[in-house]
Amino acid sequence: MAETPADRRFFIGEHAYTAPAQESALYVVSTPIGNLGDITIRALETLAGADVIACEDTRVTATLTQRFGLKAPLLPYHEHNAERQRPRLLAALAEGQVVALVSDAGTPLVSDPGYRLVRDVLAAGHKVVPIPGASAPLAGLVASGLPTDTLLFAGFLPQKAGARARRLSELATIPATLAFFESPHRLSASLAAMAASLGEREAVVARELTKRFETFQRGTLSELCAYYEANPPKGEIVVLVAPPAEQKPDVDPADVETLLLAALAEMPVAQAAKDVAKRTGRDRAEIYRLALALKAEGGESDDHPDPDPSDTP
Repeated sequence: MAETPADRRFFIGEHAYTAPAQESALYVVSTPIGNLGDITIRALETLAGADVIACEDTRVTATLTQRFGLKAPLLPYHEHNAERQRPRLLAALAEGQVVALVSDAGTPLVSDPGYRLVRDVLAAGHKVVPIPGASAPLAGLVASGLPTDTLLFAGFLPQKAGARARRLSELATIPATLAFFESPHRLSASLAAMAASLGEREAVVARELTKRFETFQRGTLSELCAYYEANPPKGEIVVLVAPPAEQKPDVDPADVETLLLAALAEMPVAQAAKDVAKRTGRDRAEIYRLALALKAEGGESDDHPDPDPSDTP
């Protein structure tokens, strides 16, 4: 039976819309992480126009499809049936159908099944189209107050203490804000392990993002561990941990002077200060002042001294 425009309708409130016809592809569709109002128009058009929606839990996705009047059939696709269902989805694409992949919440493939499906779809020569939207790690990051220039998403930590400690040791020196998913009953233990392996870093526990009881708890890792031991949490959790503090090399002052004297013998004051500051991790303006003092002690004069580096951009 041929598809009609009515089959591709979706509803926003009392208003009905018809999704445009789409080319055959696997559409990786981001869905809300809590608040259904965060769905995008493009996501609704894609889901409304799909021949099948592959999802982790049909009961969870049905809540979304019923809210917006979506009629596409739901096919369970999760880690326990992926090997069996993947050929069915590949066959649908081979027949020219539109396949949408969603997770229970947020962006598929982020700590969710789907990676192997995308690899096999690409290997079979089909197109994969991302439909971006909500992501819990990014939602937590932007409201955390922690550095946002570099983010490493580390997913769930191992459940066993030894494996968890080894994983945290691998992450300890990475110069980035770290983002983890964690379950409520393991949160305190994971925070304690983080404090032991990563040190007393600033951190944020973001809970129930976009939902009615959304909370952000801030503090050091040990403070957060103590808080959640006394106040067991519920709901979905993202833990964000600040990058490691920048460590300056411990350089003997005499060594700094030796390096600076050697540099001054070959280059102007400002350039020598810049070079030695970079090599030792010391403050450039401090090194510049020391360079001027060393030149004065050596009886050298400079009718046109270099500008103080602290006065220049």
